[in-house]
Amino acid sequence: MNRSHTTRYRTVDLLVTVVIGVAFGVAFLGYGQLYTLIGPLTTAFKPAEGLLAGIWFLPAVLAGLIVRKPGAALGAEMIAAVLSMLLGSQWGWGTAISGLMQGGGVELAFLLTRYRRFTLPIAMLGGVLAAILEWGWEKFAYYQEMSWSFSFIMLAFFIASGAVLCGLLGWAATRALAATGALDSLPAGRDRHPVPAK
Repeated sequence: MNRSHTTRYRTVDLLVTVVIGVAFGVAFLGYGQLYTLIGPLTTAFKPAEGLLAGIWFLPAVLAGLIVRKPGAALGAEMIAAVLSMLLGSQWGWGTAISGLMQGGGVELAFLLTRYRRFTLPIAMLGGVLAAILEWGWEKFAYYQEMSWSFSFIMLAFFIASGAVLCGLLGWAATRALAATGALDSLPAGRDRHPVPAK
């Protein structure tokens, strides 16, 4: 079991959370354009857009796995969403609500373990929960006219994408960063340097 030593934020914890959020907030502008580019391909089968969903949840899972403090996942996702919105996201104010749904889903996964487990299954669970909440919001906001059969297919794609593109990819990225020593000053870096048993 991986335990965070304290729930109190240090300056470095806050900085990393903000940096993750800002970096993805900028990157999301470009990723959003992908939806425009593939529009002709998904017009015939709109649920396929769900396969791209997991990338949107990455700030939350990365912050949660790296900082390991209550609120880090939600905070990073909201920073990314709000910044993306302010920079001109094509979804406008709905981007902030998506950030709340996505970050909240990932945060819930860590909360269920009382912020004591930061494993691959928990990261994937976070992606799945984020996917379910985001699908609910998008069904209400963007896809009211979509049939329920197509909507549930989209939900399945959302869940698969959340588990893989958010959970698995986020966990792998965190492990890769930790292996370089870049996270040694953060809770995630303790996995490389476990505290000896007394």
